[in-house]
Amino acid sequence: MPMEWQKLLSSQRLIENQKLSKFEEPLRSPFHKDQDKILFSSAFRRLEKKTQAQPFPMNDHAHSRLTHSLEVSCVGRSLGTRVGFHVRSELPENITPQDVGAIVQAACLAHDIGNPPFGHTGEDAMRQWFSYEKNAPYLEGLSEAQSEDFRTFEGNAQGLRVITQHEYHRFEGGMHLTLATLGAFLKYPWTVKHKEKGKFGCYQSELPILKAITKQLGLIAKKDDRWVRHPLAYLMEAADDICYALLDLEDGVEMGLISQEEVETLLAKINPEGFSKKHSTKNTKLSLMRGPVFEALVEEIGDTFNKHEKTMLKGEFEGDIISMCKSDISDSIKKAKTLAHEKIFQNEQKMTVEIGAYATLSGLLDLFIGAVDELLSGKSISYRHDRALKMIGRHAPEKGWDKYEAYQRIVDYIGGMTDQFAINLAQHVRGLRY
Repeated sequence: MPMEWQKLLSSQRLIENQKLSKFEEPLRSPFHKDQDKILFSSAFRRLEKKTQAQPFPMNDHAHSRLTHSLEVSCVGRSLGTRVGFHVRSELPENITPQDVGAIVQAACLAHDIGNPPFGHTGEDAMRQWFSYEKNAPYLEGLSEAQSEDFRTFEGNAQGLRVITQHEYHRFEGGMHLTLATLGAFLKYPWTVKHKEKGKFGCYQSELPILKAITKQLGLIAKKDDRWVRHPLAYLMEAADDICYALLDLEDGVEMGLISQEEVETLLAKINPEGFSKKHSTKNTKLSLMRGPVFEALVEEIGDTFNKHEKTMLKGEFEGDIISMCKSDISDSIKKAKTLAHEKIFQNEQKMTVEIGAYATLSGLLDLFIGAVDELLSGKSISYRHDRALKMIGRHAPEKGWDKYEAYQRIVDYIGGMTDQFAINLAQHVRGLRY
């Protein structure tokens, strides 16, 4: 049976012990409250100091993970509202097209909330540490799936852990977001054993939560511990793709890594009729071009979604929305990503900081995982390791804990750090700064 919008847009909330509760408030939809919960969380606030395209950019106009997430949410709202209007006859009672926009907007706000310091480089650094042969003994006693959770650290899976476990109601349901928002957030609704190009969306620890979400939303199961995406997750993905593809290029122009003419030429291919040179200067031209370009993208992506809606509801859609768009749209986004990779992500400053990120995160994992391993061994813990665990605070692992859960608390702690905090702490614990 195909999935149904009546279930997919559920305003029920997932709370502790996977129980469900309805939420009613006359002046604010539950999906707008989801946005507020995410925006006011400490995990979201820390995105301001986490790498987007460039680590520690000297130019104040460059994006952080926070500004990127805010911009993605605005594009996601437009896409969701457009799709909501298309399916308005199928919407649940009291759910409007604007509510669909609000669901996608909330999911977009949270889409990077599980990213570690240094972005994708930080993910790779944490994966490598757990994959080193010298660190293999630390994983002894864990199941293969649990070990793979660490060896394949994934920001999307960490994000699900943050919003359903960490923030507000800690390990009692987290943010208590609506099922619809959680569904739209789940870009990869499967565990590590089904990872695609290293990507997955749920650790073993959150599998019961994922099962509860998918059951209530009616997501179609494809394999054991793997489900098809919620249709709105495709819109969240598209909003993210066009923002980092195009806005990262603007950062490149600001930092002198790419010429403005190259970006103008690319934008003009997406919407050649959508810009007038009247009243523009070189400094404002890209900003003025951006609006018409994004309008054209929202229109095309929304229409493409509508063409494939029934296939999505049947769980048969493959790939992503942008690749199904008209060639001038899909090719331009692809070229933008290639341009960013070649001229922005390969610059010397970024590569230097990325190399340092491996040393920073490896040093922190050496200390804190070493401390936990000593703690769980039953032997007397050293003063140094005791001090290290006390730094984590009241959520630090304790004697007698399950090793998988104890290690996750360390990954939670390090993964939640900002770039600069991680660097400072690594220098302090190595005696390089006082």
